[in-house]
Amino acid sequence: MELTETNRDHSEMHNLAFQNDSDDVDVTNLKGLGDNSQRIKNSQNKKTVHTNQGDEYINIQSDLHEKKRASVDDEQPRLKGLLEKKYDEVCEFCKKHKTRIYYAVYGILITAYLAVVIAACSLNFRRALPLFVITVLAIFFICWDFLIAKYEDRIAALFSPGDRYLKKQWFWLKWVLCAALIITIICWLIFDTAKQGSRQLISFGGLVMYVLLMLIFSKYPNRVAWRPVFSGIGMQFILGILILRTKVGFDVFNWLGIQIQTFLEYSDSGARFVFGDKYTDHFFAFKVLPIVVFFSTVMSMLYHVGFMQWLIGKVGWIMQIFMGTTPVESLVAAGNIFVGQTESPLLVRPYLPYITKSELHAVMTAGFSTIAGSVLGAYISFGVSSSHLLTASVMSAPASLAASKLFWPETEKPLITLRSGLQMAKSDSKNLLEAASQGASTSIGLVANIAVNVISFLALLSFLDSGLSWVGNLFDYPQLNFENICAYVFMPFSFMMGVDWEDSFIVGGLLGYKTFFNEFLAYERLSKLIQNREKGGSMYINGVKQYMTVRSEVIATYALCGFANFGSLGLVIGGLTSIAPSKKKEIADGAFRAMIAGTAACFMTACVAGMLTVPGLEVPCHILLGNASNFTDFPANTTELVKCCQHLFTSANHSEDIFPGGNYSLNSWKVCCQILGQPAFHCT
Repeated sequence: MELTETNRDHSEMHNLAFQNDSDDVDVTNLKGLGDNSQRIKNSQNKKTVHTNQGDEYINIQSDLHEKKRASVDDEQPRLKGLLEKKYDEVCEFCKKHKTRIYYAVYGILITAYLAVVIAACSLNFRRALPLFVITVLAIFFICWDFLIAKYEDRIAALFSPGDRYLKKQWFWLKWVLCAALIITIICWLIFDTAKQGSRQLISFGGLVMYVLLMLIFSKYPNRVAWRPVFSGIGMQFILGILILRTKVGFDVFNWLGIQIQTFLEYSDSGARFVFGDKYTDHFFAFKVLPIVVFFSTVMSMLYHVGFMQWLIGKVGWIMQIFMGTTPVESLVAAGNIFVGQTESPLLVRPYLPYITKSELHAVMTAGFSTIAGSVLGAYISFGVSSSHLLTASVMSAPASLAASKLFWPETEKPLITLRSGLQMAKSDSKNLLEAASQGASTSIGLVANIAVNVISFLALLSFLDSGLSWVGNLFDYPQLNFENICAYVFMPFSFMMGVDWEDSFIVGGLLGYKTFFNEFLAYERLSKLIQNREKGGSMYINGVKQYMTVRSEVIATYALCGFANFGSLGLVIGGLTSIAPSKKKEIADGAFRAMIAGTAACFMTACVAGMLTVPGLEVPCHILLGNASNFTDFPANTTELVKCCQHLFTSANHSEDIFPGGNYSLNSWKVCCQILGQPAFHCT
């Protein structure tokens, strides 16, 4: 009875709820009505809640729907004006002929530029020669890129018969080339030694010594591929001969160095504005470090426009073709000429997880054996020769690959080859101003890192010198310091590079500074030696040599031109691990060997410079004659010496003094008397 009554009550409630509806109502409609009623209740509840909170909230979704419906209702078709129609037609025409318009604009700009070049050359060709050379090179490479992009397959097919013939005859052809190379080197050494003296032979012996040492301590001595080694050293010789032995090459790099010095001086404007007119009173902080900021900004802008990627790609392609190295290691080695050891791997970041151990070793070695363009400007500001720094940066790139492939030969099959379509990373900045701002902001960390390292290392060096002096005083040798210890350790290495024996002790100390601290301290010390030589004065004070010969300075400049030091070791491990975490173990295992290989690459570059350096290219006559009087093996038939002696006797004939121009010593006169054999009254 109770159950029946309950059912009856529910039926009555149901009938009351739908008493106005017919009996044949669809079930679906009932559910829909129920849902609608539920929505109404929910909306009423929401409105109640909002009202209770002081009407601070509104129903955003319902308002958006209402606004949308209102906007649709308000849309009415309207007629466009004449100006608006013309604007749409112009936009449509530009979209349709976009490519042709670009070509027309570029054509007008190129024509205007060529007209400016022609006008400048017609007014004064000598003054406009740099602009003319740059224009010719730009036209050549633009045409080259166009032909390669459009007719690469046809060009490859054109040279394919010669390639097949070389591969077929390579077995006996390589021995012929090796024999011809050895004969050429022997003949060159004989004639060059007869003309320049025997000191070049010491540098050649040092180069052979470093190659043998790396072979002995190689990871896999029996797996060495000699093509990258010999071709890398050969590229060093070719670059060295072009730059150091030919007048055109020397003048070009000397001109580039002067232009870079002039360009870097523009950073003084910003430093003067921020730090005041007396900013040079704090030379390192307010003169050197702003150069790093300025150079970093310029490099970032060049990356944004794509020039650096293009230049690095061309240099890397040349090394890849001549040395037979893989694209990844070739591009990184080329990039290290211009950027730092942690920035250059970013060019090939997507490919780093797939490279072999030997390629990873080559990537790290390239970073240790070169310097970044940003700090290059700082070293130039110290007073170090800009032309030699530029030459060292270029020559160390192939040397790094040669040393790396000798110290850790390739034992795996590289996955990234030329056919893989290697692409370099592009700049993420949206415009040129953003690129400049990013470059300046990025340099903050670099500047801070340089400053704190110099402060900490100099303080640590002072503490070590004090402690070593105390220990040495116990044994009656208070002169004991860190530089003396490093000098004795690195003295044989510096001498085998071709440094004069009297200067090898000083250069050994510089190499110790560079290895155990950083190259900043070493170049700062070298700049003081250069300034002492330029000022003149006594070479020895209290038994301590105050400056070196120009030849020793040049060789030291090449030997120090690299990031191979223990401070950079941690920087490389941390930087590469963050870029390629999957290679963490391989990076840690090969980093120390890479630092040693990078040091050896710098020493090899210094040996090549010692073989090819001709002091007469930039040394004043009184210094040249002074060097000749200090060494018995100095060649008597050197053209520069003869010219200097003729100038000396000519000036003496027009002077009342027996020793005119006070810079010339009695030994210099004796040397000239022996060279010219003149029975002049000065010689008697």
